[in-house]
Amino acid sequence: MNTHYFLAFDLGAESGRAILGQLAGERLQLSEVYRFPNVPVRLPEGLHWDVLRLWAEVKETLRIVARQHAADLAGVGLDTWGVDFALLDRDGALLANPYHYRDSRTDGILAEAFRRLPRQEIFAQTGIQFMPINSLYQLLAMVIQRSPLLDVAQTFLTMPDLFNYWLTGRQVSEFSIATTTQCYDPRLGDWARPLLERFGIPTRIFPPIVPSGTVLGPLLPAVAAEVGLGSVPIIAPACHDTASAVAAVPADGEVVYISSGTWSLLGTELPEPIINEQSLAFDFTNEGGVGGTFRFLKNITGLWLVQECRRTWALQGQEFSYDELTQMAAQATPRQSIVDPDDGEFAKHGDMPARLRAFCQRTGQAVPQSPGEVVRCALESLALKYRWVLERLEKILGRRLEPIHIVGGGAQNRLLCQLTADATGRRVVAGPVEATAIGNIIVQAMARGYVASLAEGRRLVRNSCDLATYEPVSSPGWEEAYGRLASLIGGT
Repeated sequence: MNTHYFLAFDLGAESGRAILGQLAGERLQLSEVYRFPNVPVRLPEGLHWDVLRLWAEVKETLRIVARQHAADLAGVGLDTWGVDFALLDRDGALLANPYHYRDSRTDGILAEAFRRLPRQEIFAQTGIQFMPINSLYQLLAMVIQRSPLLDVAQTFLTMPDLFNYWLTGRQVSEFSIATTTQCYDPRLGDWARPLLERFGIPTRIFPPIVPSGTVLGPLLPAVAAEVGLGSVPIIAPACHDTASAVAAVPADGEVVYISSGTWSLLGTELPEPIINEQSLAFDFTNEGGVGGTFRFLKNITGLWLVQECRRTWALQGQEFSYDELTQMAAQATPRQSIVDPDDGEFAKHGDMPARLRAFCQRTGQAVPQSPGEVVRCALESLALKYRWVLERLEKILGRRLEPIHIVGGGAQNRLLCQLTADATGRRVVAGPVEATAIGNIIVQAMARGYVASLAEGRRLVRNSCDLATYEPVSSPGWEEAYGRLASLIGGT
């Protein structure tokens, strides 16, 4: 039995990690090679990613792997979060440290965008959910501020495209990550140039788009010499982390998922985008997936609420593990306080417990006091928002969707998984936790011809990973709580 090794880099908003996948027959084994923090840096002009430190960590990982598996490595693939980007000059040099999507420069940008072009026209050309963090609005902010960078920029590269360029020398954009920018037209299969021109964004900067699973080439000789690795193939998997995670959803048939991490993304997998009045009204998005598919989904603020609470308490001298916070939440009184996780109050860094309490007080609810009560509020609110989005997804598709597959870090939060089953009334299948890395590896293996199809890759996941099933437990209290959430959201 032949064994093949693949290295998957998964760079998230909190941390980066490198996972080595060992593919042998119909089994995939994972081992973590290296993990490193991803901490934004605030400068006088805004919040940035420390991209050079991340690049140093990528090379350090390659050094570690070179000492152990240099001769066996069949591929290296990298994925990251979406929307953020770098600009390069004509010589390929980085013009500035990339901004962080939580930077304040896009505050209020949607109103300005709609002043220039109606919301309906933007959606008709992109099919993407309206979020001020999208690359389109970050670029528009630069136009409005007359940033000199746009005058000298030659190339726009999303974050994984940037690292792939530094690894291989190729300036291209992978399909799944390109679609997250809201600069891509899924009907034309190319950048939305008419839209970009209307916004005054230079279209010359957008590079060629390549499919998920493209072998970009060997590792650059200079990098290979620096890290002690040979000419290993660098593969663009699904470079958007959620696209890689969806590739690893262990469904046998229709795929309905919640990719649960800092963000939660709830949706399904379709052969074509859905761009119509209903998907616009419900603010759904059409993002690219493996094999030219589309992830029809809605972005939901996810475990960011808990992550930022934990960070705030640590700054105040109270150190809690995620397990400890979940255990305290499990003991708290159910459904006392509900918030809309996507309310703008919760979008920025800051004192999240105070913001959650203020929201509850302002809306006439019980105010959570203890850490357990605060986390319970966040998790129950997430589960209820999942139901709200699921109901609208089912209305668009005209059918009931079950089971829900929860993949990613949230799959190991047993309380959140059970709350999701209870709130939605759907069976929940949780796992794999390392879905993004697994999907990354599956697409790499497909690119090398070791896995024949996405369906075969998902069967590999079912054979290799422990999955947990949660059956819904009915309670009349959920209906009352859901009514509260619906009144907080309002609208459609």
